[in-house]
Amino acid sequence: MKKLELKDKSIIERYLHLKEHNLSSFSFTNIFIWKDFFSITWKIIGGALCVFMRDEIGCFMYLPPLGKVNLEIISQCFKIMDAANSNKSFSRIENVEKRDLDYYKSFGLAVKPRTSEYLYLKKDLVSLAGNDYKSKRSAYNYFVKNYKFKLQEFKPDFQDECMDLFKSWLAKRKKKTSDSIYQRMLEDNYSTNLLAMKYYKSLNLVGRVVKVQGEIKGYSFGFKLNKDTFCVLFEVTDTDIKGLAQYIFREFVRELNGFSFINIMDDSGLENLKTVKISYRPIRLEPAYVITRN
Repeated sequence: MKKLELKDKSIIERYLHLKEHNLSSFSFTNIFIWKDFFSITWKIIGGALCVFMRDEIGCFMYLPPLGKVNLEIISQCFKIMDAANSNKSFSRIENVEKRDLDYYKSFGLAVKPRTSEYLYLKKDLVSLAGNDYKSKRSAYNYFVKNYKFKLQEFKPDFQDECMDLFKSWLAKRKKKTSDSIYQRMLEDNYSTNLLAMKYYKSLNLVGRVVKVQGEIKGYSFGFKLNKDTFCVLFEVTDTDIKGLAQYIFREFVRELNGFSFINIMDDSGLENLKTVKISYRPIRLEPAYVITRN
């Protein structure tokens, strides 16, 4: 078992790119940014790449084995997880794609749905045409007309100011909810945002910031998921500035050349996130599943 490090990127990506994937989890970036929360290890088993995550609760596979998979490889993966888990029910394989479900079911494994990711046509998010996007256009236009601003590429020098914005955003978000799980999720995102900025170039991220009257009031990051799809990893804005969120999202997407689809990940089971993501009219939901033993 090898502990995940940045230098493993080329090896991991070689296996990730064996097939085209539409789920954001099938990217080195979206694995690496969680290394402060989990002990992330990987191993080649029978020619397949197997990625494991472990915390104080237990050990699980973040992705299904990548490569030519058979029952022996799957069995070995469960043995590794079982050895680390006091309760074997924690042993599971996450982020399995719909196209692979029948294969896993053929081994008598159980399938449970996980949260789905939201996929959009890029041209819809740029044009914001029609009545469905009326409120988005209105907010966008309000920001453009009422603020002096500048959109520019993220630079490492912006990291501290961006993280100060995140802290302010986090405080405001936490005041609006008493849900302790949601608050914990918000806090967890501090580290993922920081790691993304720290390793911005090495992870091949694309980032944009919006300065309002010379101060960073919004930022957004993402990465190429496949030849047709770009994934927006996260977006943080000053919630007191009307229309800023609509502006940075639209302009960030507009600048992404060569992509037809935009993936903005899942809603983590949160109703407020679900409402916002549905309001942008996804063309489909990309489902993910969890595999366990019966």
